[in-house]
Amino acid sequence: MRALRSLSLVLLSLLGSATAFAEAMFQVEVIVFRQTTQQFPAARTAPDDWAQGALPIDISQARATTLNNEASKLTPANGYTVLLHKAWTQNIGASPGGVALSTGVEQFGHYPVEGTLDLKQNRLIDLSANLWINQFDTNGSLSSSELIKHSVRLQSGELTYLDHGSLGLLVRISPL
Repeated sequence: MRALRSLSLVLLSLLGSATAFAEAMFQVEVIVFRQTTQQFPAARTAPDDWAQGALPIDISQARATTLNNEASKLTPANGYTVLLHKAWTQNIGASPGGVALSTGVEQFGHYPVEGTLDLKQNRLIDLSANLWINQFDTNGSLSSSELIKHSVRLQSGELTYLDHGSLGLLVRISPL
């Protein structure tokens, strides 16, 4: 009887720790930047369904950025240009949850920077980034795009750098 009770307590404890990863609130912050000395022409343009059904960040989820010191170092004098810098809160659980990111003036359904971030958490946080950096012609039509496509496992609270040729991402996902 005592062994059964001990087993039950162990199983309840394991179940409780598994649900601890079920869903939690995090602050997500992303900086997308370009090396100003390099620019690679793209072979294709961003698709019209670039958001892939993901919803944009609700205004109530937007937060003040905290990586301002890091962003301030990404200047043209240092060979960089910041293309997007956003922070928001998001529930992250075992099922992927995506957000649509964009910045700049919309032109015919496209933005200078647009794409999605999908996040899910088990022990670590899995990030899938699918971001388009777009160029427009003088008529406002999309003329070329570069794609940042990365999947990576992140440690909560750590600043992570993702290199993508002439483009880069700084990402920090911190528990609230």
